[in-house]
Amino acid sequence: MVTVIIIALLALIINIPFGYLRNKTRKFSALWFLYVHLSIPLIIAVRLLSHTDYRYIPIFILAAVAGQILGGRIEVNL
Repeated sequence: MVTVIIIALLALIINIPFGYLRNKTRKFSALWFLYVHLSIPLIIAVRLLSHTDYRYIPIFILAAVAGQILGGRIEVNL
């Protein structure tokens, strides 16, 4: 169960910058799709390498979506 939590946190953290970048691009553009889907191969690889059961995939998807949403809400004032 610790492995599932670690992978979910990884999915969340990795998707925060992609969510930020996605929010700054035109909706449904090529870059928008890239930012939405770029983390998926990494999350799949980590899941397979850790021999985590496929039943936990919905948790990883929810964590990735949460990271996208959190990243999209970030406002950087420089």
